[in-house]
Amino acid sequence: MALTDIAQGISDGLQGKSFDGSLKFDCGADGVIILADGTASTDDRHTDCTISLTQENLVKLLTGKLNPMTGVMMGKLKISGDMTTAMKLGKLIA
Repeated sequence: MALTDIAQGISDGLQGKSFDGSLKFDCGADGVIILADGTASTDDRHTDCTISLTQENLVKLLTGKLNPMTGVMMGKLKISGDMTTAMKLGKLIA
């Protein structure tokens, strides 16, 4: 699955929900997905919080197959920047 397809799915899922702040899923060489202003895009920019992970783990995270806290403890994802923004993500994907 391409990052643009994942970003579109996230945008669709954000409809009717609010997300304050900006967040970047950094998948390294595969690219980035930015959550900001009520939408998701693959255009890189500065964000309040960055979550670094593989594209495979991003899909698992978004489909509920990877618990965010477990992912951090196992080193499957790394969070930098504003932790409160990262915590808001949990409410969106729950």
